[in-house]
Amino acid sequence: MEEAKVLETKDGTISVASAFAGHQEVVQDRDHKFLTKAVEEAYKGVDCGDGGPFGAVVVCNDEVVVSCHNMVLKHTDPTAHAEVTAIREACKKLNRIELSDCEIYASCEPCPMCFGAIHLSRAKRLVYGAKAEAAIAIGFDDFIADALRGTGFYQKASLEIKRADGNQAMIAEQVFEKTKAKFQMY
Repeated sequence: MEEAKVLETKDGTISVASAFAGHQEVVQDRDHKFLTKAVEEAYKGVDCGDGGPFGAVVVCNDEVVVSCHNMVLKHTDPTAHAEVTAIREACKKLNRIELSDCEIYASCEPCPMCFGAIHLSRAKRLVYGAKAEAAIAIGFDDFIADALRGTGFYQKASLEIKRADGNQAMIAEQVFEKTKAKFQMY
C-alpha cells in the first residue's frame, strides 16, 4: 500500500498525492471528467439566465449525485451559488445533512460562503478549476479571493483541496472570458 503525501503549493492549496504514478494518472482523468461537468454547468447557467458562470458537481463513489449551476438570478437569492445549490440538492437527494463520503468539483475557486458550506457539509475533497481572479476580471467582487487565502482556516481545512492543473484549469478559466458578454453584473 502506497503512503499518501500531503503537498502544499505556493498558492496555499493543499493536495494529497500517492507516490504511485498510475494512481496519479487515474485521479487526474477522473478529476478532468467531473470538473468538465462542472464547467458545462457554468455555461448552462449563463445560457439560460439563471446566474453567473459557476458550476458545481457532487460525486459519491464515482457517481454524480447532482450537477448544479449558479441560481442567484433565477431564485433572487444571493446565497444560491453553484456550490451551495449543489450541497443543498445533494443532501436532499441523499436524505442526510453531511457529505463526508462525497467530493465537490467546482468550476471556480469557491468564495468564502461556498467554502464555509463545503466545510460544514464535511465533504472529503474539493477540486476547483479557475482561480478567483478569472471571476474578478469580469467584475465579481475581489472578496472572493482575499477573504480566505492565507488564513489558517483555509490551509487547515479538514478536506483535501486541489486546484486543477493544465488543460483542466484552462478550460475552467475560459468560462469567464467566453460568457462575460452574456452575463451582466448587477
